[in-house]
Amino acid sequence: MQNIAVLASGNGTNFAAIARAIKKGSLKATLALLVCDVANAKVIARAKRAGVKTMVIQGRECATKNDFETKIIQRLKEEKIDLIILAGFMRILSPEFVREYKNRIFNIHPSLLPSFKGTHGIKDAFEYGVKITGVTVHLVDEELDHGPIILQEKVKIEENDTLESLEKKIHRVEHSLYPKAVQLLLEGKITIQGRKILTATRPGQPTH
Repeated sequence: MQNIAVLASGNGTNFAAIARAIKKGSLKATLALLVCDVANAKVIARAKRAGVKTMVIQGRECATKNDFETKIIQRLKEEKIDLIILAGFMRILSPEFVREYKNRIFNIHPSLLPSFKGTHGIKDAFEYGVKITGVTVHLVDEELDHGPIILQEKVKIEENDTLESLEKKIHRVEHSLYPKAVQLLLEGKITIQGRKILTATRPGQPTH
């Protein structure tokens, strides 16, 4: 069974979704480590309740970004981490870090990429006035919100939606879609062909 590390900076609702999926058996992996760069983040308490090892490392503790990432990579190797899941980790990983774990770093983004990249995907889509937005799970490459897309699911923006109600709808989809995307890779059902990812599912099953 492969070991997963989650990198997070905030509340950790996607961390909790991954932990629930593993507990239920729908995601067949071991949640071996949380890496958090905010000392008082709520995700740390979630990890403790779930019995997950935690590494708290703040940027200001390190002389350089390279030093920061080197310490994280060292801990990942100590814990024999196979896959990395970004769950609201508010730092951009260096190309060197990404190459170290090529095609083994997942990210989730609250829009239908390539639309509305960046930190405020939900707000940007809402204010732009699009009728449909959604959620994207993708592999991480050296560019921001750019890696090959594994799964996407659309979310309709109703006329009576507020930013807050849209955020709730997006988060519900995130919590369902993220574990499914990770499990596809764990089951060997993902084939990467350049920018395209082909997913092989059992007959009659949707890809999300």
